[in-house]
Amino acid sequence: MIPDREEDIFVPAEMTMGAMQGDTVQVRLLKGHDGPRTRGEVVRILERAVRVVVGTYFKNKNFGFIVPDNAKQNRDFFVDRAMAGGAMSGDKVRAEILRYGTDFENPTARITEVLGREDDPGVDMLSVLMEADIPLDFPEKVLNMAARIPDAPIPADFEGRLDLRDMMMVTIDGPDAKDLDDAVSLEKVGDEYHLGVHIADVANYVQAGSAMDREALKRGTSVYVPDRVVPMLPEKLSNGICSLNAGEERLALSCLMTLNHLGRVIDYKLAETVICVDRRMSYPDVKAILEDQDPVLTERDAAFVPMLRDMLELSKLIRARRWKRGAIDFNFPEPEFVLDENGAVLDIRAHEANCATELIEDFMLTANETVAKHFRKMKSPFVYRIHEKPDEDKVRRVLEYINREGIPAEVPADGNFSAKFCQQILRKVRKAPFERLVAQELLRSMAKARYSEEPAGHFGLAAKDYCHFTSPIRRYPDLQIHRIIKDELRGRLTPDKMEQYADFLPDVCEQTSMTEKRAADLERKCDKVKAAQFMKAHVGDTFEGHISGVTGWGFYVELPNTVEGLVPMSLLIDDYYDLNEDEHAIMGRLSGKMYRLGDVVRVRCKDVDTHLSTIDFEVADEYDKKNDTAGKRRRVADKN
Repeated sequence: MIPDREEDIFVPAEMTMGAMQGDTVQVRLLKGHDGPRTRGEVVRILERAVRVVVGTYFKNKNFGFIVPDNAKQNRDFFVDRAMAGGAMSGDKVRAEILRYGTDFENPTARITEVLGREDDPGVDMLSVLMEADIPLDFPEKVLNMAARIPDAPIPADFEGRLDLRDMMMVTIDGPDAKDLDDAVSLEKVGDEYHLGVHIADVANYVQAGSAMDREALKRGTSVYVPDRVVPMLPEKLSNGICSLNAGEERLALSCLMTLNHLGRVIDYKLAETVICVDRRMSYPDVKAILEDQDPVLTERDAAFVPMLRDMLELSKLIRARRWKRGAIDFNFPEPEFVLDENGAVLDIRAHEANCATELIEDFMLTANETVAKHFRKMKSPFVYRIHEKPDEDKVRRVLEYINREGIPAEVPADGNFSAKFCQQILRKVRKAPFERLVAQELLRSMAKARYSEEPAGHFGLAAKDYCHFTSPIRRYPDLQIHRIIKDELRGRLTPDKMEQYADFLPDVCEQTSMTEKRAADLERKCDKVKAAQFMKAHVGDTFEGHISGVTGWGFYVELPNTVEGLVPMSLLIDDYYDLNEDEHAIMGRLSGKMYRLGDVVRVRCKDVDTHLSTIDFEVADEYDKKNDTAGKRRRVADKN
């Protein structure tokens, strides 16, 4: 462990002392070595990060061993026959690590659970979730608490609440969504818009400090993978009394806002409410009504169409206002998996935003900003969602690249790399061949958004104030914010209470930032697993994609459906290629031919490793040349 050092230290495999990925270690630097990288050896393991291993079990006559799913755990785990737990060769298993081994001795483990055969439905996602140590089952005490919660609010719950049951409101979500935690309402009066964002009052059922609350904080967030959701709260709440189902009375926290003709919030009110959603609507249906003027759906939902049209009008005003102040939209597509009943991938599509998804996004962002601004002005302890300014040196490198490409882009006169400035850079390169390259490099220059008790603003949204208020079913920070709001509304935000919040909110921010990152990393890994399974059936097929990454060992190509694969250097047979970091390209030594980030290329799927979730492509032109040459040789040989 070497503090205040940014440079990576290379540790040879024989000098790790058996340390594993994620372990905290003490390292001694090695002197007198050749090569550009600093080298070291592990002299002490301070803290183990990995307690369990998930992988495939194999057994022979005298013992068994586990091949880990995680390629970074590059050593097999030996399993004594008495500790195999009835596992058979080829089973996916979860095992407790008994000994971590040394540089010269493999680690050992005891199998605690047999997950199933590798190709059994759901085992792939289950393995990834378990490897990440995501809690899949709720403790019995938490389930007992959930069981005691009623299926519907009781009349006593309505006391002291603003009654909005007669207000027209809808939920708009994905067709398969089950945890409906936000509803929206809108009434246009003259040139003013009265917008209501109504969020399930989860805090009414999850008491601070309870076993259910502690479990929710431990999880931090719900985890979404292609074939399932691992919820933050038991389904009794997330799909039941805290889900804003149409026609059912529900408790809510409402942010009631008045916006002017420019889409600016000019007045607002936060209130504990009782609501009753009139109609559950889906993104595809709302899009069909607003964009496609679908006659059947328009007639079916005739009572709601005027409100939806006003919502679209307001959404455009809000979005234009946010764009004017400098908000950045990178618009990188997310994968959408179509699965059969066994979890097999039938198709992968790029998820595309539409007027319905944008409408809900605009309303939720507006409510989040309004709530954050309210508590910043109060100077109350709070949980903010912050996104800090980018690394200026990295932004300067992006500007240098753009200038080399012939597009003038100067450092701002005041030296302020604002969100507005970054937005203007993206506008300058729109439709240029290297647009995606610039967007990716700008994104990499920025820190990850995180939770903080300090109101540092949100750079990407160009927002001075921002928080997460709108999803307490699936995010713990939102639940914590609801408690603070309710304390203020009920006059309980006393100096002593504020001091208590100030003491523990930093820990809440740190924990939930960590669990959010863990969930995001896991979701990306699950996407890679499903993408590899899908592409296994397409080995030999040809696709067109764009170069999404360039490295010293090859370049990555992303297909229109978001699937990404590597073209290794070894498969570029027409020349010897070197990495040119300044050009974000690899370049042929003899031909000068370049493959640059953002270039469109035609590739053939050459190989897929579903165990490692890797996809190898080769440039289709090179494949065609290679096979054409082989064919000529065969024809010459036949003639002779």
